[in-house]
Amino acid sequence: MEKLIIEATSDTPFISFCSSGEMKISGKSIPVDAGTFWEPIQNWFKDYLREPATKTIFQFQLECLNVSSSKEVLHLLYQLNNLKEKGLISEVEWFYHACDEDMKEVGRDYEHIVRVPFTFKKLEGELV
Repeated sequence: MEKLIIEATSDTPFISFCSSGEMKISGKSIPVDAGTFWEPIQNWFKDYLREPATKTIFQFQLECLNVSSSKEVLHLLYQLNNLKEKGLISEVEWFYHACDEDMKEVGRDYEHIVRVPFTFKKLEGELV
């Protein structure tokens, strides 16, 4: 399975998904048409779930996201529940800037919705 790499833009995040189970999403996710942006990501992950790695780790380092993107992220996270039910390891690492408690709370909200473990990691310094 090919690695999925999508470079960040001013309104879309950097995406790096690897069949080894390492998934990274970072930056801003405020596209006007979230469905169009997230469709290839959702499709890639759907294919990945057919033959997943024994351990899947999602790393999120989001600066901001709109409601449509939030739903897309939640859809990805829900699918991690399925991996856990199959006895596979799935985890989320949620990075947030020390000055951005709102993004930390977004992660906490997701943590309460899905059944996979979250680790919260504070980043020092200013948002760029």
